[in-house]
Amino acid sequence: MKNLTPETQAILSRITELRDSLTHHAKLYYVYDAPEISDYEYDKLYYELVHLEEQYPEFDDPASPTHRIGGKALDKFDKVTHSVRMDSLSDVFSFEELDDFMTGVLHSIPDATFSVEPKIDGLSVSLKYEKGVLVQGATRGDGFVGEDVTNNVKTIFDIPLTLPEPLDLTVRGEVYMPREVFERINAKREVEGKQLMANPRNAAAGSLRQLDPNITAERALSIFVFNFQEGSLYLDGHTPLTHVETLDRLKELGFKTLELRTVVSEYTAVEAHISHIGSLRDELAYDIDGVVIKVDSLAHRRTLGEGTNTPRWAVAYKFPPEQKITKLEDITISVGRTGVLIPNAVLSPVRLAGTTVSRATLHNLDFIRERDIHLGDFVTVQKAGEIIPEVVCAHPEKRDGRERSFEMPTVCPSCGEPVYREEGEAAVRCTNAACPAQLSRGIEHFASKDAMDIDGLGPQIVEALIKADLIHDAADLYSLTAEQVAELDRMGEKSAKNLIDAIEKSKQAGLERLLFALGIRNIGAVAATALAGKYGTLEACMSATLDELCDIQDFGLITAECVVNYFSHPQNVALCQRLAAAGCLTVSTAAPKGEKFAGLTFVLTGTLPTMSRDEASEKIKAQGGKVSGSVSKKTHYVVAGEAAGSKLTKAKELGVTVIDEAELMRMLEI
Repeated sequence: MKNLTPETQAILSRITELRDSLTHHAKLYYVYDAPEISDYEYDKLYYELVHLEEQYPEFDDPASPTHRIGGKALDKFDKVTHSVRMDSLSDVFSFEELDDFMTGVLHSIPDATFSVEPKIDGLSVSLKYEKGVLVQGATRGDGFVGEDVTNNVKTIFDIPLTLPEPLDLTVRGEVYMPREVFERINAKREVEGKQLMANPRNAAAGSLRQLDPNITAERALSIFVFNFQEGSLYLDGHTPLTHVETLDRLKELGFKTLELRTVVSEYTAVEAHISHIGSLRDELAYDIDGVVIKVDSLAHRRTLGEGTNTPRWAVAYKFPPEQKITKLEDITISVGRTGVLIPNAVLSPVRLAGTTVSRATLHNLDFIRERDIHLGDFVTVQKAGEIIPEVVCAHPEKRDGRERSFEMPTVCPSCGEPVYREEGEAAVRCTNAACPAQLSRGIEHFASKDAMDIDGLGPQIVEALIKADLIHDAADLYSLTAEQVAELDRMGEKSAKNLIDAIEKSKQAGLERLLFALGIRNIGAVAATALAGKYGTLEACMSATLDELCDIQDFGLITAECVVNYFSHPQNVALCQRLAAAGCLTVSTAAPKGEKFAGLTFVLTGTLPTMSRDEASEKIKAQGGKVSGSVSKKTHYVVAGEAAGSKLTKAKELGVTVIDEAELMRMLEI
């Protein structure tokens, strides 16, 4: 800058010095794990810079470390068209399939070598730099079009805002949430009564796609950069010859890269390194779901070329579902919202698929008998869909004689009333309609995301409201005051106001969500939508006959009987009337606006690039389509986004047409 006074020149020099120092120390801490100063000393430098930049806004710089956190929340993310397609990799699930891949490569290129590195379980992004300054961060999306998350990636301290050289380049990496951060956030959410995050991968994806970058900053995400997309890594135009050379150069430029990698040429060495990485899964600070095997030579990659959707020079070896053996310490009984007694395994804590597991569902007594599970057994556990812990089997060979068989209780553990088991049903139920546990679970269900979506009304808050005698059914929620809620433990005035605001907002959820929220047996979100679509108002649903209900698509006799039975009870009718009187919307909000998808069934899987699955679902339903939660031969289309899992695999097995978000939008425009 010209015409600066000696005083302002000194200020600018100090600002520059602070920025350089903070950038240097952040790199040492986040990239090299070798800090030279304490957190306290770093914070002192950081807030000195914040103070100076506030005093002298004319010296603002987008690349300043202070721009990592902050910024206004967005209404939506802009779309980004990738200049280089962000491919996904072909998956292999056995060493035999891996051998086939390597044999094919070596047939074409006998002297090929392979880089073997962990597959981070996170969200893929691209980072674009111009003259050494970060100008754009984008999600992978469908590989062609992603979302602009520049403000959010700036909150990730592993990502340099500026490079030591004025280079123009784009790199690709995997954003993830460290295990320690994930567990800390979930512990906090549990105390606050909020829904827990399912696993670190989902948490990372959700955190990076927050419209408010301040929320992303709170999530303390990290990244490993694993690929060079385009541009030049050297000012003289020199191009690296191998993948490993590229990674070494990226590390020189300040990017965090994986250290747990090697280059080998023989299949046996690849298999050995995969086994070695697998053995380290519990020790790593981050989650991995497999190992990536890439041809190391960039020239060889060009020779092998690209397939339709995946490169021919790389595959991802996917680990099978992680299983662990642990001890079944006890079996406890919880009571569900419909009165079902649910046995739950209390386990010796074990690390499994990204979280520490100490409980798992045992479903019902038949499940326990079929697997010959005894109290005190050693059992194998895994996560169904990598989310829900479940017991796979027992190990009778490990018994020492102290184990004992399990019997369901004869009375409800919540209210002490008798329990019963209907003929032909696996479930054991409480006979008391006023059971406190049923009330608690019922309110939790009423407030859940797919029901009335009352943010902040978690199990602990529900229990506190019941204990304080403030609620006796769902309708009582709408007569609560902020003053009453503020008197509960761990609830201040602000938290109380936020909860009351969320309850008020839920009144506009609509008939579809309200019917699901009522907790009618066998009426899930899909059935509730069908019921609302058929009758349009809550009053009409309450008057529906058995024969009429049986005519609804996908409604059987049992489902129809459940609806008629629910509305035959005076207390349920009274509850609905009170909800309507409280201002809850009792008319359908999802009447189709068109018929483009009439008669078509869609399944959504993975993370879509520009909208949530709920948003996509609404667009499909608005055109008369049906959205299902599972893939079958009756499915017409599977809409697949990033990190699509078993649903995509099943779609391919059944020959179901798979499309991406872009194709879905084109179909909507026809």
